[in-house]
Amino acid sequence: MARDTTFDGSPAIVWFRNDLRVSDNAALMAAAAHSAVVPVFIRETGSPARPLGAARTWWLHHSLERLAEKLESLGAPLLLLSGDPARIIPDLVKVTGAAAVYWNRRYDPSHKEADAALKAELQAGGLLAESFAGQLLHEPMRLKTGGGTYYKVYSPFWRAMEPGIESRPPLPAPESLPPRPTGADIQSETLASWDLLPVKPDWSGGLRDAWTPGEDGAQARLTDFLENRMRGYADRRDIPGVNATSGLSPHLASGEITPGQIIDALGTADSDASSSDRSKFRKEVGWREFSWHLLANQPGLAEHNHNSRFDAFPWISDRKALYAWQKGLTGYPIVDAGMRELWRTGWMHNRVRMVAASFLTKHLMIDWREGEAWFWDTLVDADPASNAASWQWVAGSGADAAPYFRIFNPVLQGEKFDPDGDYVRRNLPELGKMPARYIHKPWEAPDRVLETAGVRLGETYPKPIVDHQAARQRALAAYQQIKDAA
Repeated sequence: MARDTTFDGSPAIVWFRNDLRVSDNAALMAAAAHSAVVPVFIRETGSPARPLGAARTWWLHHSLERLAEKLESLGAPLLLLSGDPARIIPDLVKVTGAAAVYWNRRYDPSHKEADAALKAELQAGGLLAESFAGQLLHEPMRLKTGGGTYYKVYSPFWRAMEPGIESRPPLPAPESLPPRPTGADIQSETLASWDLLPVKPDWSGGLRDAWTPGEDGAQARLTDFLENRMRGYADRRDIPGVNATSGLSPHLASGEITPGQIIDALGTADSDASSSDRSKFRKEVGWREFSWHLLANQPGLAEHNHNSRFDAFPWISDRKALYAWQKGLTGYPIVDAGMRELWRTGWMHNRVRMVAASFLTKHLMIDWREGEAWFWDTLVDADPASNAASWQWVAGSGADAAPYFRIFNPVLQGEKFDPDGDYVRRNLPELGKMPARYIHKPWEAPDRVLETAGVRLGETYPKPIVDHQAARQRALAAYQQIKDAA
């Protein structure tokens, strides 16, 4: 990309946000052409943006550690500062004598508006302020339907977007970075002082066992997926008991890897994966793009129903049932296994996410926003777009949503996708000795089977908190109410 080199003899600030990597980082590469580079990450206080949940906050600490190590090795230490970027960035410009500020674009509405205002202020002061793409494969405000509106259905969106996604090859990491100016009096805060890690209690042991935050962890996971798990992906991705998915979503959420890098590696991988495997994986990357397309064009996606008909839906406020769902105590093993996996590892298999979300919104008739908020706090891959869009999709209120009357039967879902009960046993040790025939419906097991398995319903494992058929009929009746009122 050609760019103005007028300021190459002066320092540049590169502002890291949700792009915690040094490769395929256009803002960092632009800064590297200057005589000095000042990398900074700002813990934004007073921002209208939604604060990160607990799991993402844990991830942020470790990701920043890895980024700081990489930048240090390249020659330009990372500054950590807290406050309002609208004040901190101009102050940094004065202290360092920087003539340029670079960053990679964010697309959630509150950040987007603040970034635009800051860019205008910097440019008005004679600075080069430039932003770059990198978080997505497309610019979500630019892609339009033939009618000039944004896309609300995934399939035509993907058909319109997919042909152009190889147009930007990933950038390499810089070989070195010129350090920030000598004599610039800049005092960095310490990561430890930010208190991002949980203490008393430290609940993050399962997260530490499951994940390696940072750019190197992202690249290692991508390589492992392409070499060992991409073959058969189209068929195996829905089976939670096997390790068949990429696990790249939390790395994408923190910007430790870009979708462009993933698509590029997928296209060049020496793998015997089928065209169906590759196509299915590309579509999963595309669903993330669609979610961001929706959020960029519909800022209230996490708060307001996309389909306004659902504004009148008779959601039930039931704190006891909500708690049982959150803690994996519903009495439906596939749901509980997913919620326990989430609590322990900060992640849940996508098929089980759909089943668990359907159970909350349809079996319990609890507002999807309660589930979205819980996932926001507990998922290491929670991002503003995918979390909200996926919850609305399951609830039936979203764009291109699953029909509300599509109510997953948790027993049948378990028997279909976890037929031997491997996933349930891994996450519900109290059901570890249950035979496959009854593991998804232990309440139907004969007493002798329960006794042999060491299961006492209502004591060691809960009885179902709702009856499936009764809950289904209640949900359908509620949906009929809003249809009749429309």
